[in-house]
Amino acid sequence: FDEWTNGGVRWQVIHSRASCDLDKQRSRHMVDENNLKSLVRRLTEIVGERHVVSADEDLLVYEYDGSVDKSLPVVVVLPGTPEEVSEIVLAGNEFRMPIIARGAGTGLSGGSIAEQGGIVIALTRMNRILEVNEKDRYAIVEPGVVNLDISNQVASRGLYYAPDPGSQRVCTIGGNIAENSGGPHCLAYGVTTNHVLGMEVVLANGEIVWFGGTSRESSGLDLRGITIGSEGTLAIATKICVRLLRIPESVRTLLVSFDSVESASGAVSGIIGAGIVPAALEMMDQLCIEAAEEAVGAGYPKGAGAVLLVEIDGLEESVEEESNEIESICEEFAPLEIRMASSTSERERLWSGRKAVLGALGRLSPNFYLVDGTIPRTKLVEVLKKINVISEQSGYKIANLLHAGDGNLHPSILFDERKP
Repeated sequence: FDEWTNGGVRWQVIHSRASCDLDKQRSRHMVDENNLKSLVRRLTEIVGERHVVSADEDLLVYEYDGSVDKSLPVVVVLPGTPEEVSEIVLAGNEFRMPIIARGAGTGLSGGSIAEQGGIVIALTRMNRILEVNEKDRYAIVEPGVVNLDISNQVASRGLYYAPDPGSQRVCTIGGNIAENSGGPHCLAYGVTTNHVLGMEVVLANGEIVWFGGTSRESSGLDLRGITIGSEGTLAIATKICVRLLRIPESVRTLLVSFDSVESASGAVSGIIGAGIVPAALEMMDQLCIEAAEEAVGAGYPKGAGAVLLVEIDGLEESVEEESNEIESICEEFAPLEIRMASSTSERERLWSGRKAVLGALGRLSPNFYLVDGTIPRTKLVEVLKKINVISEQSGYKIANLLHAGDGNLHPSILFDERKP
């Protein structure tokens, strides 16, 4: 469309494009207009008019997540109770509509995209922490609870929730269940499935059942385990029992900078090869450093080819011993700098850069395509070299973010979707 300078006219042009896209997608999904009106009326009866979204311009907000995929839903509904979720599922069956569960929309694999149109059930209204059991160390929460809010809620009791995705400040527990989310600390603590004891779910026939319980062991098939990571295809979680851990006695965070990714990779292999398993061992290349610094000013060194963010936690004596050993190993690979966070605020600042880096890539390019793969740690140098060759040959910059401790890579290909 034409770029007109008049603000009002330009808005109308964009709105027309959006309506055109919506019409095309609705046509593709073969939605009958009368059927749609009946569906909206039925959903409104369940949750109220305020919690049903069907206007063209409002649906645009739900057409994408954190990936490159896009597709418009036919209607979005925001339930407030498990019973409402059940009724919505039954309505979907009645009108033969696909159903897609959605949290905060931060996922990177398209799990909340309405690929075939249909009903998006957005669970963000269900955002209460229902119970905290300090003695048995668990909490029961609704799916719309933000990940970090759990730790904030129980911190005064000396507890926290371990899984910490990069989008921890905004992503929801229901979405974490669907994607089996990990995070920087998954090296030592595992991913979502290792910290969910049980959950109430709504099945495809509308039935509400519990999988698992409030303890680590439960009898019968592990339906809890098979549901986590199924991206909403098996069931929709409406209550989740999460395991809480004691806040460690001591935590130390090291920032180690190198002139190249190769040197940083060598240090990673050295640390793991020595039998040390830090709480977190993250790597960012020069492009990620540049983006993170521009976005949040985390204090990463300018000109570094790569940085490692290493965190050790546990008893004071063991943390002291491991941090000294890690520093010694890193010294073997000619680091530009080794810096230890001297306070909680500095530690949080260093982590703020890592947690913000994917969003910060928008400062370097309008779009990026994130690739997610895991390789043997000993192959880090070889694979990163190959990625650089691909970048040079294709002409596309590729930013590398790694859960380096377990060989999990996130090469992000920077591009502009406006250019074919």
